[in-house]
Amino acid sequence: MDSLRKTALVAGVFYVITFVSIPTLALYGAVHDPNYIVGPGPDTPILVGGVLEIIVALAGIGTAVVLYPVVKRQGEARALGFVASRTLEAAAIFVGVACLLTVVTLRQAGAGADGLVAGQALVAFYDRISVLGQGLIPAVNALLLGTLLYQSRLVPRVLPVLGLIGAVLLVASDAATVFGLWDRVSPLSGILVVPIAVWEFSLGIYLIVKGFKPSPITAGMTATNNQPTL
Repeated sequence: MDSLRKTALVAGVFYVITFVSIPTLALYGAVHDPNYIVGPGPDTPILVGGVLEIIVALAGIGTAVVLYPVVKRQGEARALGFVASRTLEAAAIFVGVACLLTVVTLRQAGAGADGLVAGQALVAFYDRISVLGQGLIPAVNALLLGTLLYQSRLVPRVLPVLGLIGAVLLVASDAATVFGLWDRVSPLSGILVVPIAVWEFSLGIYLIVKGFKPSPITAGMTATNNQPTL
């Protein structure tokens, strides 16, 4: 297996790993109860959800770092922007997880009714930063990487086109959430997020199964790797 194939395989695996956070919608259900801090029930689902989100954040950075040496040959500024936006996305996820873990800590410390307002504020902050970290920034990611892959033809063009369409729909959904047209978790927001989710999952599977398509970029990298060393 040559280095380009390994790069595609690792990037694809990282993309697929980012989907481990899907269960967090159910795992975080209890913490959205206004009386969670004084209510009954286990804290384990929130802790598990936090771990899953941290894995997603690290895998997201991994996708950008692994792909950078390849896509920078198409556009170095956009490739660097992709690494930066993935890192910013991870930072937003980390902050959100820290908020929810703080709520759990307040509950375990027996904050009681005095901690209700703080707990509700932290959960509200998590919801807001999720709109940024898991909404707007992924749309920026899709825009940057989608244009790079579309122009370089490293993958079938239908994949980046789907990503670009998904980016527009995701921004529209986030805008509607911010302006109160619907909740962050709603049937409409769920429908609008499907294209970008399909883009990322399909890209991951394609890179795992097929790798990069032959292109001037892959030819140039292969030639560079095959140059004799003195």
